[in-house]
Amino acid sequence: MREVLKEFKQFALKGNIMELAIGVIIGGAFGKIVSSLVNDLLMPLLGLLLGGLDLSALHYPVGGADLKYGAFLQAVIDFIIVAFSIFMFIKGLSLLKRKEEDAPAAPAEPPKEEVLLTEIRDLLKQQNENQGSRS
Repeated sequence: MREVLKEFKQFALKGNIMELAIGVIIGGAFGKIVSSLVNDLLMPLLGLLLGGLDLSALHYPVGGADLKYGAFLQAVIDFIIVAFSIFMFIKGLSLLKRKEEDAPAAPAEPPKEEVLLTEIRDLLKQQNENQGSRS
């Protein structure tokens, strides 16, 4: 039993799982923002453009059933707007990430061995020049 708990702990605390959990939480919050955008801003404007038509109220009675095709159309429009919003959000993040990658990195200092070898080379070169000028 302890072995199972140990394996579960390793699994649950892996970086990928934590990143996934954070992504789900942020995705849920982002979904609420987009839903508010659709329900509170875009659909009322669309309703005004369509002469005050409320898509979600559209229905068609068939026998004893009521086909609410307006609610379906509303869900399709919501999906398209959410998908487009997420696409634009990811596109923006990709652009920011690409700018970070393209930014020139500060030149790294050469290793100590390379600095030492460069100094030795310069000293030998200077020594050879001094011996050449004496001859």
